[in-house]
Amino acid sequence: MNAAYSGVPRWLIAVAAAGALFLVLPLAAIVLRVEWLRFGELITSDSSTAALLLSLQTSATSTVLCVLLGVPLAFALARTRFWGQRVLRALVLLPLVLPPVVGGIALLYTFGRQGLLGESLRILGVDIAFSTTAVVLAQTFVALPFLVLSLEGALRTAGTRYETVAATLGARPTTVLLRVSLPLVGPGIVAGAVLSFARALGEFGATLTFAGSLQGVTRTLPLEIYLQRETDADAAVALSLVLVAVAVIVVALAHRIQEGDAREP
Repeated sequence: MNAAYSGVPRWLIAVAAAGALFLVLPLAAIVLRVEWLRFGELITSDSSTAALLLSLQTSATSTVLCVLLGVPLAFALARTRFWGQRVLRALVLLPLVLPPVVGGIALLYTFGRQGLLGESLRILGVDIAFSTTAVVLAQTFVALPFLVLSLEGALRTAGTRYETVAATLGARPTTVLLRVSLPLVGPGIVAGAVLSFARALGEFGATLTFAGSLQGVTRTLPLEIYLQRETDADAAVALSLVLVAVAVIVVALAHRIQEGDAREP
């Protein structure tokens, strides 16, 4: 019986510990800085509650959009071959490395009143910029690549053998998609959606640039934290801890889903 190789050099463990410490210490600093006696009061003010509820609502909506747009994109990238595919993949993943404020400017000059589609939308009576809809679009823009990347990886790992068998037996492409492909990569879709939700929840730069900061309309929790930092540092720290806690839960859930998917035969 062969034991799994575990001969990792000690120096590598030391460097890994330093990297972990670098990530954990700032989070520990937030926990130590919180005014625990006033924690409930700090996170339940009218503005804080409104910002949290708005963040949850818009993040949930943007996650739905990410699924509706990202699943077809991931399938197109993983299961088809076409001219310009590499360019499309690079563009789809661009928001991962693009500064969020640049994404906000791009959205503003696309959907804003003076933007590429702004005039047409205004004729139809639709004004998107500096509205709750703008928040959803900004969050979707930055979160969509997370779902596409996660699902594309799941599709490539799963392979095409089951889909090929189904097609050989006479199943139409739509039937193969609905009854074979989607169930096969279901955990990948869920994990990607969870990561997209987490990214949308923490979005700041694109939201501020494209949607502004109107209480109850566009001021999400990250924007509320930024404003509270200037007037009430204790409230900013307490709200930051709330956002960190939600993010940790979401990321842990996504990791658990991916682990469970990897263990399946």
